[in-house]
Amino acid sequence: MYTTFNNLNFILLTKVILMKEFLAEHAEKSILFLRLGVGIVFLIHGIGKLLNVGPVALGITNTTGFFANLGIPMAGLAAVVVALFETFGGLFILLGIFTRISAALLAINMVVAILLVHLSKGFSIGNGGYEFALLLLLGSISLMLSGPGRFWSLEDIVRNRV
Repeated sequence: MYTTFNNLNFILLTKVILMKEFLAEHAEKSILFLRLGVGIVFLIHGIGKLLNVGPVALGITNTTGFFANLGIPMAGLAAVVVALFETFGGLFILLGIFTRISAALLAINMVVAILLVHLSKGFSIGNGGYEFALLLLLGSISLMLSGPGRFWSLEDIVRNRV
């Protein structure tokens, strides 16, 4: 019985050590997955605002109207700026280039969205609340602080060639 118990402990300990080694070896890849998630969401939302296509197709005209209803000054210019930031910021984050500046601009975008649109509706996304915008804000802040990481990042490729 004692030997079986020791063997079981040894096996479990070995698996825990191997798992820790695996996770440590692959920890930096987590930034890639964050870039993919944040980048895809912003890219799709930006294209919807800019070109009126896709699952969140609004177009510049409808985005301008929405911004005007919120009381945003120069709503037409703001709509174009936000659409461009979301489209190209999302693309740049996906590609891992200009990641920090893109993430900073998108974080500001999310702060404004939370304050002007989502905060008054509570937390739940089902009621139009801020939970999803908060995730995008925090993901953007994380990317602003970390940069694009080493994996599948154009910044890293350029840095290593220069």
